[in-house]
Amino acid sequence: MRDVYIVAVGMIPFGKYPEYGIKELTSLVVKNLFAHSPVAQADIEAAWMSNAGWGMQIGQHCIRGQVALGPIGIGEIPIMNVENACAGGASALHGAYLGVAAGAYEVALAIGAEKTFVPKSDSASPEAKKRGFSSFLAGTDVEVTTKTIAEMQAEAERRRQQLEASGQIEKGQGGGARSPFMDIYSAGARVHAERYGSTQRQLAMIAAKNHHHGSLNPDAQYRMSMTVEEVLNDRLVSHPLTRAMCAPIGDGAAAAVLVSGDYLARLREARPVKLRASVLVSGSSKPGNQARAAANKAYEVAGIGPQDIDTAEVHDATAFGELAMCENLGFCEEGEGGRFAESGASSVGGAKPINPSGGLECRGHPIGATGLAQVAEMVYQLRGEAGKRQVEGARLAMTENGGGFIGRGEAAIAIHVLEGPA
Repeated sequence: MRDVYIVAVGMIPFGKYPEYGIKELTSLVVKNLFAHSPVAQADIEAAWMSNAGWGMQIGQHCIRGQVALGPIGIGEIPIMNVENACAGGASALHGAYLGVAAGAYEVALAIGAEKTFVPKSDSASPEAKKRGFSSFLAGTDVEVTTKTIAEMQAEAERRRQQLEASGQIEKGQGGGARSPFMDIYSAGARVHAERYGSTQRQLAMIAAKNHHHGSLNPDAQYRMSMTVEEVLNDRLVSHPLTRAMCAPIGDGAAAAVLVSGDYLARLREARPVKLRASVLVSGSSKPGNQARAAANKAYEVAGIGPQDIDTAEVHDATAFGELAMCENLGFCEEGEGGRFAESGASSVGGAKPINPSGGLECRGHPIGATGLAQVAEMVYQLRGEAGKRQVEGARLAMTENGGGFIGRGEAAIAIHVLEGPA
């Protein structure tokens, strides 16, 4: 396998784009990408396009990449369409990596674009919002999950009523329309609390840290700082998760250009970031096992250990997602994720900054674009281009992008290890 390098990344600010569709978002990010790329758009030999929801939204299935990329002049090359739930963006990068590493292509594009925001015309309709949330079930074993989700939502509602009865929350607080994944995460958080003593306040510390990071990121959907108390006092979604601990609905696009080592030698003024490892594993019903297996394989391929990683972007669809991943990736011992965050280690300026972009909680989570946005952030960090959120001395970085659920375990995990330019 040949060495593979990322020579350009791009993304648009994540947020709500009611006036734009996937074609427009794709066009915007391609312009952003090639505005500062040492490789021209015409040099792209193959592309991998990630999207999860376009088919469910308007019926655009099967050839999404061709439809989105063709109008901006990327056509007549191999275009692979990637759908892997929330891990789609990182899976597209994995595909492009394999194409270049295997010698099939010298230059490849990985791109992801997504819309999850309900248009203004439908925003007042509870039915429209429920349809949008129910479509997330496609990232699970639907036959099994429908029953499992109903059980977890009932469990979350019982807990909400207990808190209401004890006066810990106001009457009517919590519940309502939400992604069913929030109930999976909240169930995991409650189990972790019972087993290891992690607390809602520790989750709030993670969210407050990410809101601070997001406030320093011009591409983040949420750019306002929040205190721990403000996070705790936000609207309850599914105990112990408040709204500020959960990723928002939004739209966005991100992309990367990958080249071989031989092709890199032809480029001038490139600041390459080496892909030391690209690993993709698939699901099991046992939570955490996939991430640990993928991380261990990535460390083995890269010839490093978790202690060598300077900074990481992990899949924090909720604050509990970050807590769990810090354990699963070996950044702290099992059961210590809450205390790891409480120590300040995961903040910019700490021993191992996690989600310096603000993470999914604040940078946003347009599903098919998320994994590539994580990679873009790590490239910025490794090049010293992250501004006020810069992790000083970052040389090795990791991204972890999870997708879907099989039972309560992840359906897909993609992990990348990146090394900064010399």
